[in-house]
Amino acid sequence: MQVKKIPFLLCVIATILSYYFAYRVDAQPEKPINSIATIIYDMQPPHEGIPHGVPLSFDWATKPRVGSKNRKQFKAMTAWGQLYKASQGNPATNTRVQIKNIKAYYLSKSDGKWHLLQSSTKVKGAAYEENFAGDINKPADIRYESDGSISAKAGNGYNFHFWPATGRATINPYDVRGMFTTVQARLVVDNPKKRDDRSKARYLLNMGGDYWLNLTVKWDNWETNEDFGMGKFKYVTSKWQAFNMITLPPNQIRRNPPPIK
Repeated sequence: MQVKKIPFLLCVIATILSYYFAYRVDAQPEKPINSIATIIYDMQPPHEGIPHGVPLSFDWATKPRVGSKNRKQFKAMTAWGQLYKASQGNPATNTRVQIKNIKAYYLSKSDGKWHLLQSSTKVKGAAYEENFAGDINKPADIRYESDGSISAKAGNGYNFHFWPATGRATINPYDVRGMFTTVQARLVVDNPKKRDDRSKARYLLNMGGDYWLNLTVKWDNWETNEDFGMGKFKYVTSKWQAFNMITLPPNQIRRNPPPIK
């Protein structure tokens, strides 16, 4: 009888060990989606693709760039992003773009540290004409996702322009040495009962940010706000990616790396 118990005990031990090692593997921390290399890349020209309907005369149509130095001493800011179909078109009809974790930071002159200004799982936004003519916009095709984020579509002459659900943040313009905005995005299926066509999707997304006179002033033909930069338009894929905009050059980014979590 004792001999017959040995195989059973071995099976029990093997089962316990398999659970233990499986837990150890699953417990490993996930690799961060963002990185300093990605942040630097996101400010290097050119874009990965050209956004549809944006005139090539626009200074952000083909490459990222740093914008306003806030000479008007604006006292508020907001991060924002833009989702476009690519200039060659987007043949995918059953694909959406899920967007989450939009954040904004500033680098302080006084203490040399990065400080969080905005952080929101969910973004708000609207569908704007692709060239932003007259600031014309309408409600976007938005779906609310189970994790508190949203997904959206763009096309038919409109982009999806989005920003944090928390609203603008106050800044001390005399203490700002650098600005950094970031968001995460991926492709998701629109209707699970239909064919998954994410492999055909041609969506482009980038990040940027604006200075504003204050927390509540309305847009007035660029009299009340100025953008402080626009990042690289990158193709959205089925895997989560980070999309960034930063006003510092690469050498200063390496010396003063912003938060990437």
